[in-house]
Order: sequence, then structure tokens, then C-alpha cells
Amino acid sequence: MLSPMSQPLVLDGQGLSIGDVTSVARANRPVRLGPTGRAALERSRSVVERGLGTGEAIYGVNTGFGSLARKRIAPDQVREVQRNLIRSHSAGIGEPLCESVVRSMLLLLAASLSRGCSGVRPVVVEQLINLLNHRVLPVVPSRGSVGASGDLAPLSHCALTLIGEGHVMHDGAYKPAGKALLDAGLKPITLEAKEGLALINGTHLMASLATLALFDLNRLFDAAIVAVSMTIDACLATDAFLDDRLHAARSQVGQRDIAGRLRACLDGSEIIPSHKVDDPRVQDPYSLRCSPQILGAVADTIEHVRTVVERELRGVSDNPLVFAGENGQRDAIISGGNFHGIPLAIAMDAATIAVAHLAGVSERRIYYLLAASDSENPLNPYLSPQPGLHSGLMILQYTAAACCNEIQTLCTPASVANIPTSAGQEDYNSFGPNSGFKLRRAVDLATNVVAIELLCSAEALEYHRPLRSGAAVERAHGALRKVVERLTVDRPMTADVEAITRLIRTGQIGAMAPIA
Repeated sequence: MLSPMSQPLVLDGQGLSIGDVTSVARANRPVRLGPTGRAALERSRSVVERGLGTGEAIYGVNTGFGSLARKRIAPDQVREVQRNLIRSHSAGIGEPLCESVVRSMLLLLAASLSRGCSGVRPVVVEQLINLLNHRVLPVVPSRGSVGASGDLAPLSHCALTLIGEGHVMHDGAYKPAGKALLDAGLKPITLEAKEGLALINGTHLMASLATLALFDLNRLFDAAIVAVSMTIDACLATDAFLDDRLHAARSQVGQRDIAGRLRACLDGSEIIPSHKVDDPRVQDPYSLRCSPQILGAVADTIEHVRTVVERELRGVSDNPLVFAGENGQRDAIISGGNFHGIPLAIAMDAATIAVAHLAGVSERRIYYLLAASDSENPLNPYLSPQPGLHSGLMILQYTAAACCNEIQTLCTPASVANIPTSAGQEDYNSFGPNSGFKLRRAVDLATNVVAIELLCSAEALEYHRPLRSGAAVERAHGALRKVVERLTVDRPMTADVEAITRLIRTGQIGAMAPIA
């Protein structure tokens, strides 16, 4: 029986899941065009061809683009203007996008076109799929899109490859696109009316950044739940603040859910009852006591972002859109603004703020673990095996603080600053790609912060042996100990943090966190 990763993802016009996108982007899952998708493409293409026959002006079909839309294109120049569009719009700069983002862009573009509202021929979608399956990946400069009228520059660099121009990565080598296509047994295609515009007019860079960041953020969030739970026991904190009655009284869904997950992680802990009698502390710091409220708000934000992303993964963000006449309606080619990235841009800006809180409260718990200012807790300062002679984990808090400060600088939203383009025709842009780049960087930094908390809390938990924490916490502690040894003498810590970040990114730590 084939594994899900080896079974092709069939594009039949359906919506994609975040898992679908990630499997193609990062695990090279094969893709193919299904019969329903092919039929939808053929229907919409026939509408374009009938429209050309009328001689009427149709934006992007027999006109110029942007503020040049009033310029008519002669019938014998329709192919030329589409090719020129791709060439002229390939104007990106900066470091190339990573492989997973490029693969995701190609998939989302092919899936959107296969929904039959863009008027392209099946061969265009098939060529995009060929690039994925033969691993011919366009080299796409990362900067240049303003997040409206589609991700024009990045998608143009992708489209160049279809016509045998530009450069790609293939078989581990940087090649001219024409040579790579030849090496892969493929041929360039000639773009017909509307097809160049359809290839570049979508939100596929923004959506790719959002999808992959959200996949990683989901794993990071689950790992953060484990980290909080481990720190609660490592700090000899109370679990009284997790009482469901308290959270039901607040009526915040995310908050109550997180409290339930923390209770489940700590279920069976021997450490909590060990210090309930004669403990003079009445309340723990906010970073512990308010963790359900803080992470609950983060969870609610992530849920909203997921909704926005999932909608985008089943939508069409081209312009104009092509509708084959059904149920008595006539064929129609309608201009609009589905290419505008503002839904994704606002969502990703909000997600970056949520990530800042996830990382920020984690850093505060790291500080609390290492400060050892509470005489009721037997932890050594900085969790040093011999304070003074060994500095222990002191500098890890510095590293976490540096990460958090950088995340804080990423929280200024890109989506609120407008710069018009195309001689004012495109007078309000989203700058969603910048929102996406900031979110991806914030998630990477926050992953390191949570990894540091896990490293510190795992070390602190050793001070309470032979008592055991909850079953979920102990499973996570065991996984951590397989990659990071207990601190007995000072050692460089970078490799330890990197080992734990790999556990987080592969979902091994988050898998320990029960669902409430």
C-alpha cells in the first residue's frame, strides 16, 4: 500500500489543505491533473477563445496591463504581449526564495488555475506540474511584490521557466531554464491570450509563505504547551490557576482550552502535591499563572489565521475571471480585484504579534528558571552544576532575549503602509509578502526561544528527582534527553539548542502535548 506522501495529489479544482501543500513543498509529493480539473480548464478556455472572436476589448486578453489597459492589442500580437508581460515583470531582486516556497508557489498556482476560472489551456497547468515532478525549480528573487495585482515579479520569474527562459535549480545545479527543460525531457510552451496574465496575477507567494509558516507555527505552539507544563513543575509552581471553573468564568475559548491541555500534560505529577503543604507562595508570576490567558489568545489568533489561509487555498485570485455560462447564464469575463493580498497580509501581521507573545512569555519563564530567586525552590542559580566555577545556562537567557527583541522589531505591520504603483491605477497595495517574510522569521526565532525553555526546564526538572512530573511531560523529557545530556560541566550550548529545535520542527515534542 502506498504511503500518503507517495500517492499523487490530484488537482481537480478542489481546495488544498495545509498538509497537502506542505507534503508537496517539503516532501516532493507528486502531483497530477485530474479529469475534473482538465474539463474545467477546457470550458473556461473556450470562453476566452469565443471572447477573442467578438473583437471586444477584454482586459489582459487583447489589451495592455495596469495603467496601459486602454491600449488595444492586435490579434497577431496576442502571443507576443503575453511573452513580453512575463519578461518585463521578471524584475525581482534579493536572495532567492527557498525551495519549499517555490514548490509551494508552483502548486498553488496550478491548483488555482485548475479551478477553471482563469481561461488557460490544460497544457499550462501540466507544465507547472511537470516542473514540480521533475524538480525543475525556478530561481525566484524574493523581493519585488507589493501584494496586489498578484505577486507579479516572483510569479513572473516562475513563468519564465515555462517558456524556457530565466534560470532554475535542477539536479543540484544552477542552469538556464531551456537546458534544464531539455535535460528533464520537457519542452517550453508558447503562451496564448490571457495565459501570461493568469500565471502572475495570483496571491501565490503570500499564500505559500502563510501556509508554510502556519504549519511550522502549529508545531511550535504544541511544543510551547509542553514547555509551559515542564516549567510549571520545574519551578514548583501550583496548578491551582488551571482550575476549569476559573477559565469557564472568563468565557474565552482559547484560554479554557489551553488550561485543559496544561492540566492533561501535568496529570499524574508527583511534584505538584509534594509542595502543596506549607508552601508560603500564594501566587506564581504572570508568565506561569497567566499562561492560559496568554497562550489562549495566541491560539485564538492562530485559529483565525488558519481560517483565512484555508479559504485562500480553495480560492481563485486571478483577474479577470472567466465564467462559462451555466444555468441559463451567458459566458462572462469579469474584471475585479481578487488578486489583492490584504486578507493574508492582515492575518500574517496579526500572527507575527501572536508569535511575539508566545516567545516573550517563554523568555520570562527562562529568566525565572535561571534566576533562582525563590528560596523555596532548590534550583541552583543559572542551573549551574557548581555556581561560580560553572556559569551553567546563564547565557541562554541572553540568547532568548536577543531573539525576542528581534521578533518585537518584526511586529510593525507591513499591511498598514501603502505605496501606490502603476501610475496610480494600483493605488492601494497590501505588501503581504513582507508580512509573510516577517512571520516566517518570527516563527524561526520563537522556535529557538521555546527550545531554550525546554532545555532549561528539562535541566531544572532533574533537581526534583526521584519525583516524576505528569506522563506527557516525562515523555517529552525523555525525548529531550535523547539529544541533550544533563549539564554536569560547562559546555557550548549551541548544538543543544539546535537539536531541540529539530525536535520541535519535526513535531516530536508537540506530539507529547495532549489535546484537551
